[in-house]
Amino acid sequence: MNTTQIRANYKKFKWWQKLILLAFLVLPWLTMAVLNYFSPVDEQKIEQKVTLHIPPGATLSQIADSLLAHDLIESKKVFSYIVKYQGYEKKLRAGVFAIPRNLNHYQLVEYLIAARAQRYKVTLLEGWTVEQIATYIGKKTDMSAQRLLKLANDPIFIKSLGLDVPGLEGYLLPDTYFLEYHISEEQLLKILVKNCLALFESDSAREAMINIGLNRHQVLTLASIVEGEALLDRERPIIASLYLNRLKRHMRLQADPTIQYIKEGPPGRLLFKDLEIKSPYNTYIHYGLPPGPINNPGKKSVLASLFPEKTNYIYMVAVGDGSHTFTTRLKDHLRAKAQFDRVRRKVKRNQRNKQNK
Repeated sequence: MNTTQIRANYKKFKWWQKLILLAFLVLPWLTMAVLNYFSPVDEQKIEQKVTLHIPPGATLSQIADSLLAHDLIESKKVFSYIVKYQGYEKKLRAGVFAIPRNLNHYQLVEYLIAARAQRYKVTLLEGWTVEQIATYIGKKTDMSAQRLLKLANDPIFIKSLGLDVPGLEGYLLPDTYFLEYHISEEQLLKILVKNCLALFESDSAREAMINIGLNRHQVLTLASIVEGEALLDRERPIIASLYLNRLKRHMRLQADPTIQYIKEGPPGRLLFKDLEIKSPYNTYIHYGLPPGPINNPGKKSVLASLFPEKTNYIYMVAVGDGSHTFTTRLKDHLRAKAQFDRVRRKVKRNQRNKQNK
């Protein structure tokens, strides 16, 4: 059948037959077009993305303006209409998003609602004080170090976290965190505290506190001392055991990290005058644990304090390589200390000889 015959037959069709034929020909194309318009985004096929910064408190109009400026939408009105029609106006979030190009308005709206905001990495080191954490965060992010410090000592804010402590020292769990842009100081502190408190939520942790006779605040205080002493992970449970043994025997802890905490200036070798500093944190003068943590201990030190080794050690002295010699008798401790002093004097002599050459 040639083209002329097809046209002749078509003219013989009634109007409703022509309409059905037209629908039969157009409907598949229309269906595919609609499905394609409302289809989800396949990010694996996206080659080009645009970084969009949506600040906190941005209105729908401001977000649409930003999208228009980045050539991500063609019509501000269409975009805004779809957002409102879908009921998404209050679901648009602040943050930094990597948005694929060439999305239609519907796909773009759905992408913004579902997309995960880009994050940045911060690493808080074990044993840092609240002040050190605040200083680091202040330099690494847009957050204010001063506000972090203020909140960490604000009784009202601390109480809102479910804590009855004078400050958040010890409650900010060091770790590597991936944070969304525009996170507030309050939100960050809530995350750090929540992760710290999570270490005490298990039944085994609660039972452990009963076994060692310490509450959560005291465990964190002990853990902060362990953090200040231990350089080797394998020694953390042993050091925790040693201090618990001293507590049970009603001996002063005589923990050097507590003196470093109250001593002015950078950490350094302790002098006899440092051991006489008047402070409730001076464990060379006062019995028992200090009033609170002296730093923010890491997970390993907290767990070591909850689940210490079973030992009879009550003395320890540094060897010089990061490890310690642990002893149960004073005479053995003094012998180990004398040995370490000989090693330290030898190292100093060698250093002087090198300088004189």
